[in-house]
Amino acid sequence: MNLGMPEMIFIFLLALVVVGPRKLPELGRQLGKFLAEFKRASNEFKNQLETEMLNIELEERAKKQQDPKVLPAEEPWERLMRPLTETVSRTRQELASVMNSTPEPPQPRIPPAPVEPPAPAKSADNT
Repeated sequence: MNLGMPEMIFIFLLALVVVGPRKLPELGRQLGKFLAEFKRASNEFKNQLETEMLNIELEERAKKQQDPKVLPAEEPWERLMRPLTETVSRTRQELASVMNSTPEPPQPRIPPAPVEPPAPAKSADNT
């Protein structure tokens, strides 16, 4: 509805003639109350529709998350921690195997044989 000033004046004069000057203010108040109630009801209806649409969307998301076909996204920290966890568990296993094995008795140390200095060489002049 696009009403300009001349149309508004015409409607006001028509209402003044039809209703009369005494009842026109009361009619204006009633019309204002009706418009306010209509606006409030339309806003409430609009909010209720938006709420229902949001609830439906949330239910659809919940159904998608419960779907066993879709795997949850892997967190980046899990990807980084997996090699560290594996390394730590391998190290624990190796350490446990070393600690549980029976140690071999120490071998006695045999001192090396003394090395004798070479004998002096005979000279050829003495013969």
